[in-house]
Amino acid sequence: MIVERFTLDTNVLIYAVDLDAGWKHDLAVEVIDRAAERNCVLAVQALAEFFVAVTRKGLLRRAEAADLVRRHIAVYPIVSAGADSFVTALAQAEIGRLSLWDAMLVATAGAAGCTAMLSEDMHDGAKFAGITVHNPFAGQALSATARRLLGLA
Repeated sequence: MIVERFTLDTNVLIYAVDLDAGWKHDLAVEVIDRAAERNCVLAVQALAEFFVAVTRKGLLRRAEAADLVRRHIAVYPIVSAGADSFVTALAQAEIGRLSLWDAMLVATAGAAGCTAMLSEDMHDGAKFAGITVHNPFAGQALSATARRLLGLA
């Protein structure tokens, strides 16, 4: 059985440490725990955005955030954008389809062989550069697609 490769958007990582996010926090923790056992990669960009967001919002101290990023690096395969990914992202941003930052995450994931991204920030079901975006928080339980990607369905 071929296991689909996917990635997590920054918002999933943030919800996992945001205790005030309620049920989204609980689901994000489950997603991250399950994704570590699946064919999931994380982008350097998502980890950098995570660090900036959680320290700016006061969710974690800098040392705690850095330690968590290092733990993610130890657990997940890490991918980064190259020039081709940047050109692809720039084209999407130029036509206004995505912000440059979202387009970079999608293009980087596509270059890494991903076919899906779990994200709350982009339209559920949207397709960009061979990646389909799935909102794992489309209700107060994991979406059917998220359950499948995480090996729960």
